[in-house]
Amino acid sequence: MAVDVVTEVVIARPPEEVAAYAGDPTHAPEWYANIESVSWQTPPPMGVGSRLDFVARFLGRTLDYTYEVVESGPDRLVMRTAQGPFPMETTYTWEPAGDGGTRMTLRNRGEPAGFAKVAGPMMAAAIRRANEKDLVRLKQILESGAR
Repeated sequence: MAVDVVTEVVIARPPEEVAAYAGDPTHAPEWYANIESVSWQTPPPMGVGSRLDFVARFLGRTLDYTYEVVESGPDRLVMRTAQGPFPMETTYTWEPAGDGGTRMTLRNRGEPAGFAKVAGPMMAAAIRRANEKDLVRLKQILESGAR
């Protein structure tokens, strides 16, 4: 069963500011509760073909995976990994949302294999809960100027 989870938040900051912060993977451990570290395989700056190693904790397991950037622009970032039991594509989009704010959408989709395939519905629910909390944290950081 394919997993496709879309979450969004409106942040009272301009789109270019939200994209600059959220689209820089080195900030991910600051606002993603489950991401422990990010390191560059390719030299910055971010662009198509950039590769980054992530270490995350999810559902009680430590996951090591490499994302490759497949699309990068001022209003959209798409990264993919083909590793492990749950190959994933993550998409961020940023669009104006009135009064100078930004609607940020976070989409995770993938096709689990093996045992992960059986656990697909549970994984989708866990991803949704985690993403909702992470977007609230991102909103708090950006709106408070705490970065």
